[in-house]
Amino acid sequence: MIDIKERERVLRARLAELDGRLHRIEAHLEQEPERDWEDHATEAEMDEVLEGLGQAGATEMEAIHAALARIEGGSYGICVRCGKDISSARLDVVPHTALCKDCAAKVARIKS
Repeated sequence: MIDIKERERVLRARLAELDGRLHRIEAHLEQEPERDWEDHATEAEMDEVLEGLGQAGATEMEAIHAALARIEGGSYGICVRCGKDISSARLDVVPHTALCKDCAAKVARIKS
């Protein structure tokens, strides 16, 4: 049985963590670039990595908001694709998942 209150607590904690991380990334990206060419090149590479991490964080935040909406609507833990229950083990690993293991595998095969 899924402890919805605990799942919601975990999701909200992760959301707060990601929000803090995204604010730190934004603050770093807004800093003045280095004047030295070599330092600037290194900084530009790091900025690209940070932008990627920021985008991944934003995507995860969207998924968490959707999971919280499913909790609110009473459909958390039910696959949005096939309607079957999502296993507790899967929710332990990916608490914001909207798909059961089988549907997630099908979607991954389609994308690759």
